[in-house]
Amino acid sequence: MNKIKLLLVEDDESLAFIVKGSLELTGGYEVFVASDGRKGLEAYISFSPDVIVSDIEMPEMSGEEFVSQIRQKDKKIPVLFATAKTSPQDLIRGYQFEIDNYIRKPYLCEELDAHIRGVLKRVGESRPIEKAVAVNQDTYPLGLYLFHVKHRYLQLGDKHIKLSVREVEILWMLYEEKGKLVRRTDILDKFWGKADFYTSRSLDVFIRNLRTYLKEDSSIEIITERGEGLILRLG
Repeated sequence: MNKIKLLLVEDDESLAFIVKGSLELTGGYEVFVASDGRKGLEAYISFSPDVIVSDIEMPEMSGEEFVSQIRQKDKKIPVLFATAKTSPQDLIRGYQFEIDNYIRKPYLCEELDAHIRGVLKRVGESRPIEKAVAVNQDTYPLGLYLFHVKHRYLQLGDKHIKLSVREVEILWMLYEEKGKLVRRTDILDKFWGKADFYTSRSLDVFIRNLRTYLKEDSSIEIITERGEGLILRLG
């Protein structure tokens, strides 16, 4: 069985030592540690990781700048931010860098392992974007908007609203079941692999973004059924 090649970008030497030792002890990982974003960029080239876990606040180069530069070269490699920050503003800012998930500090190595394996599993599965392309259709009517799935944007007349990968995935899931209840737990399981404080808060951020993007058409609603899930209602 091939080992998972993890690039851990972390300036806390004690934490990095524990994570590297614990994950490699399982026999399922090969871990390369970089102490800041600049060294992380060098390691990305030399190590060719399968997945990246990065701290955010680091010397030399922050995690955000590091991931921004990675995304200019590689849109597909899974990236997780490890942080103690929990505010909606922090989550929104993080997802602007097209990360795949957050893990909340402090964390157990078993928890990190679960997050990584969940992300890799989802990446290995067929994504909604790919399913849309497979049926040779990219553009879907959404009220006054056009939903361009493959190219990841909403169109309203001449206005184009760029969407993140996760925003496309969530909107597509709701679109496929428009008018029907999509359970919150199903969304969290599908895109995050678990339901916890961080994943639930992240979903709230994405739904808030989508409502903002779609606000020009009052006939479109993303309705929250408390304790149940979400409904995309058109007209």
